[in-house]
Amino acid sequence: MKNSASRKASATRQSSPTRRGNIYARLIPELTETEVVARALAEDVGQGDLTTAATVPEQARARGLITQKAPGIVYGIDIAVETFRTLDPEIAVERLGAEGEWRERGPVVRLEGAARAILTGERTALNFLQRLSGVATMAARCVRAVQGTGATILDTRKTTPGLRALEKAAVAAGGATNHRFGLFDAILIKENHAAMAGGVGRAVGKARAYAPDAPLEVECRTMDEVDEALAAGAPRILLDNMSVAQLRDAVRHVAGRAELEASGGVTLDTLREIAGTGVDFVSVGALTHSAPALDLSLLLETIP
Repeated sequence: MKNSASRKASATRQSSPTRRGNIYARLIPELTETEVVARALAEDVGQGDLTTAATVPEQARARGLITQKAPGIVYGIDIAVETFRTLDPEIAVERLGAEGEWRERGPVVRLEGAARAILTGERTALNFLQRLSGVATMAARCVRAVQGTGATILDTRKTTPGLRALEKAAVAAGGATNHRFGLFDAILIKENHAAMAGGVGRAVGKARAYAPDAPLEVECRTMDEVDEALAAGAPRILLDNMSVAQLRDAVRHVAGRAELEASGGVTLDTLREIAGTGVDFVSVGALTHSAPALDLSLLLETIP
């Protein structure tokens, strides 16, 4: 097995921006933060905020305080602020809490500006902030659960469509490591790919011939498939939905000839036992598909 530093370096290479930047820019230009906010506001505001227009004077000003109400890591302040500034470019913002650090509770951001803008942007800004903070908090809990095992926590592509860059940034803010960003920056041969290629070994061979410099990983469900992957020279093997006993057997059998990643059915309750088998990585889809939103609130007061 490789040491912790080499495992982390390998995981970083797997999703390095230098590998994915040019390809991604050609295929699907990544949305800027401004564009993500514009789409979210268009979805919520539509032709206008009827309630705010009906009840709040146009010239009214207000102070707002965003507060963290549960333990966790706050992440996403920038995009929350961008939401308010899209509606009121002159809004004053004061950051009151550190981003990316575990906190129990407390004030996060103070706002001062047009009352209508703050009210109209409230839900969208909090949606971003609560979602991304929830992801960062889940990542931190998972990293904490495997401390001392030598295993690295990875995310997956099971992200919210259109928000992958933000959610993967939140994962990193929580201390976990990003897996491949998309289909373009690494090869991950799954069960269906192998079936179409004629087996695990053939799939690895074809992938190596097609993109010899791309990071490569292959999913294996049995020890026979693990042997096929090793014979084909796969540098990393994803052990899919194996029991803890099977994972231990695989670690002993592979004996450092390839990096090993455990995946499938991973929860906070099972995570430490899985990491303790000796695998190099544990990928956790729940980081992004099941992270509970962190409880945050925004309260306003009028400015006379």
